[in-house]
Amino acid sequence: MKSCWYPAIIAAAIGLGSGAALAQPWPSKPIRAFIPFAAGSATDIVPRALFEPLGAELGQSIIVENRGGAGGTLGMGAVVRADPDGYTILANSSAHTVAPWIVPNFPFDLTKDLSGALMIGQNANILIVSPAKSWKTVQDLVAAAKAKPGSINYGSAGVGTATHIAAEKFRIAAGFEAVHIAYKGGAEALADILAGRIDFYYCPISTALPFIVDKRVLASPRARRRGRLNCPMCQHRSMPAIRTPT
Repeated sequence: MKSCWYPAIIAAAIGLGSGAALAQPWPSKPIRAFIPFAAGSATDIVPRALFEPLGAELGQSIIVENRGGAGGTLGMGAVVRADPDGYTILANSSAHTVAPWIVPNFPFDLTKDLSGALMIGQNANILIVSPAKSWKTVQDLVAAAKAKPGSINYGSAGVGTATHIAAEKFRIAAGFEAVHIAYKGGAEALADILAGRIDFYYCPISTALPFIVDKRVLASPRARRRGRLNCPMCQHRSMPAIRTPT
């Protein structure tokens, strides 16, 4: 089982090719970029790394605004409601493909209200826990969860995000109950893992890596595809990790 984060930039300007849009050189003013998750999340870090050189290349600044909440739908809505003039863009994760199916009365049509531009990266998620927990293997975590049903919790960057879906796939495959705690972004979930306030989190590897190297979190190593506990695994075998028996 593999779950990846797929960030993409999506232009709200469906009418970008109209005569009005082509009447003057583009861009002739700053561009607004909405990121529908909190600052410091993987969906925030990668686009920001792109926007700085892109703005310099275009000769216009790209003003980034984080509009987190509701699994990314608040930020999406801000872009949908913007003027379709090519000056408002959305940098989102794969959550936008899931939101219409899980959010009651989803307020807009992503296929009609937004126009895709490009994918700018992908990032595997990895299971992490605090070293303060007593678990040394994935099986330890599962055993603890089964011993006291409902006593384990996990964090995500929001309902319907890849971090949420990865954790649910793992939980269902392993056959245990857990309480889901949805945050506005991955940075908050990671902070609570570090503090030991939540039990596990499927964190994007680009975000988790520095904390794994510093041994501030334990991560599941890449494992052979055996049994029902397969989950997105880290490929850096030299890092401290929750061990999965071979």
